[in-house]
Amino acid sequence: MDFYRAFRFAWLAAAVLGWFPAMSAVAPRAAAQPQAPAANPTAQATLLGQFGDWGAYTAELRGHKICFALAKPTSSQDNPPNRRSAANAVYMFVSSRPTDRVKNEVSILITNYAFKPNSDAVVTIGNASYAMYTQNDGAWVKNPPDEPKMIEAMRAGADLVVKAVTSRGTQTTDTFSLKGISQALDRIAQECQ
Repeated sequence: MDFYRAFRFAWLAAAVLGWFPAMSAVAPRAAAQPQAPAANPTAQATLLGQFGDWGAYTAELRGHKICFALAKPTSSQDNPPNRRSAANAVYMFVSSRPTDRVKNEVSILITNYAFKPNSDAVVTIGNASYAMYTQNDGAWVKNPPDEPKMIEAMRAGADLVVKAVTSRGTQTTDTFSLKGISQALDRIAQECQ
């Protein structure tokens, strides 16, 4: 597991969500209490443009600029059914951080729950599949040389499907539309050169 990569994701999440520590450190609420709405990952960011189902954003944390494209799933399924609520939002990020020399890093952020420890999520775009390693509330491309291939598949594809398992054993399937991803990626590349 790449600790530095996980740290950078936590830094990104903290920057755009406007909080420390990460959501996974928040104690779960009792079942009798309603869950708070999911954190808004764009609360501390500036919208550069909305392109189809993807938004392009920029934010700063301690003087370091970050840019990211972000989308929410167009559909979600759980097995067993109905294990997640509106408080359990899922976000897909493609981020660039010029200070860290990071460009088009693909990641997933889940809120108010965690992935199963020592498990991988699988992303499918058309006929191509990509493993993502998980840690707490985040997932990243497991094999970094696959990341540019995944970005190209995202640009050419119609939908992206993420299958994962939560820490409670729920099998999740989240489908993201790729409508607008190319324009969103072009816009963040222009902003974060």
